Amino acid sequence: MAEGHGRDAWGRNALLCALVGNCHRDPKKGRAFKVDDFDPFDREPGEVIKVNRENLETMRKAFTGSKVNSETGEFPIL
Repeated sequence: MAEGHGRDAWGRNALLCALVGNCHRDPKKGRAFKVDDFDPFDREPGEVIKVNRENLETMRKAFTGSKVNSETGEFPIL
């Protein structure tokens, strides 16, 4: 019952997210959002993001503006 309640709640929230996202998107820059884009229960079980050095460096740069030291492979201390 708990999983059914979660699926129901995510279904409604995903519908609202898709609606709001489509209201504020630029139709010239991409496709329309679908409810499936926001519903975690609608994903295939194999759909995961693999974490590797490039992903970590991209996230680190996006959130802190610093890069991985190429010689040591370590992040600088902030």
